Amino acid sequence: MKKIKLYIFFLVITINFKVYANEAAFNEWKKNFKLIALERGVSLNIIERTIDKSIYLKDVIKYDRYQPEFYEDTKTYISKRANKRRVNSGLKIYKINKKKIDKISEEFSVDKNLLLSLMGIETNFGNYLGKMDIVSSLATLSYDKRRSEFFTSELITLLILFDKGIINPDNYLGSWAGAFGNFQFMPSTIKNYAIDYNKDETINLKSVEDSFASAANYLNKIGWNNNAPCFYKVELIKETPHKYLNTSAKQIKHKNKLSYLKKYIKNSETLNVLDNLNAALVTPDYDIIPDAKKLTPAYLVFDNYELILKWNRSLRFALAVCTLKSKFKNAI
Repeated sequence: MKKIKLYIFFLVITINFKVYANEAAFNEWKKNFKLIALERGVSLNIIERTIDKSIYLKDVIKYDRYQPEFYEDTKTYISKRANKRRVNSGLKIYKINKKKIDKISEEFSVDKNLLLSLMGIETNFGNYLGKMDIVSSLATLSYDKRRSEFFTSELITLLILFDKGIINPDNYLGSWAGAFGNFQFMPSTIKNYAIDYNKDETINLKSVEDSFASAANYLNKIGWNNNAPCFYKVELIKETPHKYLNTSAKQIKHKNKLSYLKKYIKNSETLNVLDNLNAALVTPDYDIIPDAKKLTPAYLVFDNYELILKWNRSLRFALAVCTLKSKFKNAI
């Protein structure tokens, strides 16, 4: 019993020391970052209002290391996010805001079903917008080594948006990764694509008008095509060369005309899609799920699918978005 108590004592001491060490190093990081921010043109006023008050959030690191995309198999991931309950919630949002959503969808040439799907998966239609101070979230991730360069850039962009009055720095709460609003825009996405659609001189990404229009503007600008497919679930022949199988979302490789890839797909004659479209094969479970089979589940993906990867670079996320999109199409 004494040995157990002694072990627990030293465990607590070790944990507390690590937390203290991280906080001390984080405070030193803040001093250096403030100099960088000043060099990038951020005002001292904004730095004092934000960075000086930011804190190290250890939970952010935990969430970063344990994202669902890293451990859930595709079937589980999609079933949790593209189910009947989520469709019903989306239909309620759509019925209340039908005229606004239809107008935005038509104006930006972006399928309303896709917009509803993205909002549903990102924030469950505005019900889970995040409760973290995104300055502290981004500062923690900038301090962390895994993706420091990316999050440092996002943090600088956020501070400049504050400085320019594009968004309000007070009580700016969002996700652990620093995303904000109904569609979980990162600061760089806000800078490049968010718009004041209702012309009230503020960009409110929690409102239906501004958030839907901003999401539609983003998708339109990156090239979404309403008339093109997203993916088909397929069954591959066992002779399919492994080099054609994409298991990572970092970059879709070995794209070919569908007419070429058909020889690796069972019952390919049933695919209702043009042979001259560019396509690729994705097997999302193999590198993630223990004992997963190489050839199944398999998906034939197209350019629209790759555009969703720009929103969130996860093979499963893009599959879930396109799946829910199809369910809205059938329900509306």
